[in-house]
Amino acid sequence: MPINEVPTEDAALLPADAATKRRFVRGIFSAIAPRYDLLNHLLSFNVDRAWRRRAIAELNWEHAPEATYLDLCAGTLDVAATLANQPGFRGRIVGADFAEPMLREGRDKVKSNVAPVVADALELPLAPESAAGAIVAFGVRNVSDLNAALREVHRVLAAGARFVILEFTTPRQPIMRALYHVYFHRVLPMIGGIVSGNRAAYRYLPKSVAHFPPEEQLAARLRDAGFADVRWQSLTFGIAAIHVGRKS
Repeated sequence: MPINEVPTEDAALLPADAATKRRFVRGIFSAIAPRYDLLNHLLSFNVDRAWRRRAIAELNWEHAPEATYLDLCAGTLDVAATLANQPGFRGRIVGADFAEPMLREGRDKVKSNVAPVVADALELPLAPESAAGAIVAFGVRNVSDLNAALREVHRVLAAGARFVILEFTTPRQPIMRALYHVYFHRVLPMIGGIVSGNRAAYRYLPKSVAHFPPEEQLAARLRDAGFADVRWQSLTFGIAAIHVGRKS
């Protein structure tokens, strides 16, 4: 299937197997790349910028400001650009994503110390223990094999390095959860579909969040992958959460 020919009806169900999910996800993100940043900020009321800054603060990059860091599922390189612009940061950032159009959309944001790389999260082009930290923002739920991706990040991190995950979650407070479902499952797909021209992508988004492990389960998977000192915190009434783990 060509990456820009994703049938709308495919979004009715999540892809059933890893290979299909990989093709589907790469297709929809390649298709919506030109409107991705606009819709991110619009649909989140610009709160996503603050979420990213908080996640980057958890990376603890100050302990090694000249080292190499990984921005996983980097998309349009928002995280990489924000990290690269931190006062005192003198390191290198590898922005890895398997949807090349997304990386191309973000190339004007970044400095020379950001290296965009077309790569799958399950097979990163980094040597073992070569990264001083890794971060992924709103991308880990899209990988075809979550456990394998967590193990792969663990492989490339140096001892003591942190892995930070910023991801959508489902609010637990009943009233907020009800409002969230109306917005996320009805309003967001409508606006996203109109602006991007791709209904499938914005019907897939709420389904991918609904089927992603809740905070406690994601924390358990991080521990199973070898991470220590795993913790998480909710953001903005439980709409998103930051997980942090350390390679011991």
